[in-house]
Amino acid sequence: MGFGLNFFKKDKDGDNGKNHQNKKLITITNNVINGIISYSKMHHPYEAILILEGKRKKGEIYINNLVIPPFSVHGPFYSGFPINELPFDLKYVGTAHSHPSGSSLPSIEDLNHFYGLISIIICHPYDEVDIHAYNSQGKEIEYCKKQS
Repeated sequence: MGFGLNFFKKDKDGDNGKNHQNKKLITITNNVINGIISYSKMHHPYEAILILEGKRKKGEIYINNLVIPPFSVHGPFYSGFPINELPFDLKYVGTAHSHPSGSSLPSIEDLNHFYGLISIIICHPYDEVDIHAYNSQGKEIEYCKKQS
């Protein structure tokens, strides 16, 4: 995954939620999960990348939409988009991208280009059990699915 920066509002303790991220409740709609799966399968054997859109409120993140980033690039071991081409929108809460290699763990490159509050990685063969969410330190965050 490429290009990104973290310019989101700081939590009250000033750490951007990094130390308390695992305590946050992440909810993802079924439509978003299905969209991540479909988009990843469509781009295989290349990585796919999407922007997660939703709401953040009092330690909870609700993801209810996907955005295809403008001018995104896809390759067998990378995906990304130029951050300066993305319109500023506070509804963007993170990214989702695929790992065709079969590993769902974030790479150093993924962590260095972290965008937003959450990163979702789906690995091959791109089923719902292959979806994992991470914070900016690469720690896995549990999420729950909501019917949309």
